[in-house]
Amino acid sequence: MSRDLSGAAVLVTGGSSGLGAAVVAAVAKAGGRPYVLDRQAPADGVPWVECDLADARAAEAATRQLAEQAGDLAGVVTAAGMDVPGRLVDVPGETWDRIVAINLLGTAAVVRAALPHLERAHGTVVTVASTLGVKAVSDATAYCAAKFGVVGFTRALAAEVAGKVGVTLLIPGGMRTAFFDDRDEQYKPGPDAILNDPADTAEAVMFALSQPPGCAVRELVVCAEQESSYP
Repeated sequence: MSRDLSGAAVLVTGGSSGLGAAVVAAVAKAGGRPYVLDRQAPADGVPWVECDLADARAAEAATRQLAEQAGDLAGVVTAAGMDVPGRLVDVPGETWDRIVAINLLGTAAVVRAALPHLERAHGTVVTVASTLGVKAVSDATAYCAAKFGVVGFTRALAAEVAGKVGVTLLIPGGMRTAFFDDRDEQYKPGPDAILNDPADTAEAVMFALSQPPGCAVRELVVCAEQESSYP
């Protein structure tokens, strides 16, 4: 039987936009209680804490604050992410570091702080990597380094907490979100780009969260059928 998420608390990073907002909406639709860590406010009425996930210690503190407010956590979804594409020599060092910090170190910090609350409920962590966490491309050294890191982190975490916390690695392809909006034109998807609806990817997240204790969906690749970034 699937896990009933009615009344269950799920913490979502990056929950004010994109995939994170789609997960928040899906959790609420299922009768759950979403909580958000983000720099921007999520949908009205959703409890949240403002947090820059590039600051790992702040991310830990914010996670503990929300987890204590929520009680035991049925799930954590690390949907926050960012990228600034460019050649390694052209991307400023501070920007490169920030990409890795938000995507990888912020993910680890949130999970680290949430684990005691997840263990009590035998909850599930869903980390969000990318198809660029399994396929490297030019002009994405920071993003690929971070997302490859999320893949390794998640697989090691699954071994470490087996029997205590469910762990799912989500590998999504490109989605129709604001993720690409601030890029230079050469790095934006073209008008004919085939991208997924984030709501569809969020349904895959809900499938992972709804598995009963003891049953884990270890990895999910979710992308548009004709997207070129996978395999």
